[in-house]
Amino acid sequence: MRMVRTVLLLTLLAGFVHAQKPAPRNDLGGAQAGFVKNPVLDQTPPELPADLKPGGVLIFAKTVGYRDEPAMQASNAALSAICNERGWPYFLTENGAVMNATQLAKFKVVVWNNASGDPLTPEQREAFKTWMENGGTYIGIHGAGGDPVGNHGHSSLADWKWYVETLVGAQFIVHSDIVPAVIHLEDTRNPILKGLPAVWSRSEEWYAFDASPRDKPGFHILATVDETTYAPGKATMGKDHPLIWWHTVGKGRAFYSALGHAGWMYTEPLVLRLLSNAIAWGLKP
Repeated sequence: MRMVRTVLLLTLLAGFVHAQKPAPRNDLGGAQAGFVKNPVLDQTPPELPADLKPGGVLIFAKTVGYRDEPAMQASNAALSAICNERGWPYFLTENGAVMNATQLAKFKVVVWNNASGDPLTPEQREAFKTWMENGGTYIGIHGAGGDPVGNHGHSSLADWKWYVETLVGAQFIVHSDIVPAVIHLEDTRNPILKGLPAVWSRSEEWYAFDASPRDKPGFHILATVDETTYAPGKATMGKDHPLIWWHTVGKGRAFYSALGHAGWMYTEPLVLRLLSNAIAWGLKP
């Protein structure tokens, strides 16, 4: 519990400090949520801290599609606080040019934090794919699960077939409103789920996908949402509605969680625990 209390405190502090900074360069013209105006693809890599230790965490939070500014600030603050608490080296960036062989080699885990649109150039895509297949760990959070097919007015992660079909393993279709429902854990012995209740009640914007990753070889479903506990509407998948899963990609590992739409969700102790567990799992050899 000490870790959870400390992370909550650090999250609030980091969120306050972050809120004092100017708006991101890919801003929404003053709107809190919406499609990013005039998105750009980065060409010049960021400068990593000279004292950054190898084998840590890259928090990648680039949005060139939909962006919820309060949620981005809260989730970036929470992930940074978790890394601070656990003593993990980390670097937070919205610069897609960090996806190059030299800089990726400094990290063991890349967290795609609610990334949206198609944020990388073809060369950056290939660099990340190569890093992943050679032993990296991908952790995808909520919006990083992909944009709907046929988005209008901006690029879509759905256009990157390897990302959707191989890395994430399912195509996001639609979501429900933010409503309470019940999550059922399937593999309670998995370290990613340590400390989480087998039956977990919370509110979320529940994502639905084109098909269950359970049907794909090598995919391990960790949690599902029980559609009998809410009204999914068009965002239905029926009796098998996965939310959290993992699998291997070449020599690497991939984890995805559809949880975490709103900023306030990143102060939930159990959400923080899930994220902390997932990163710890990803950092292990």
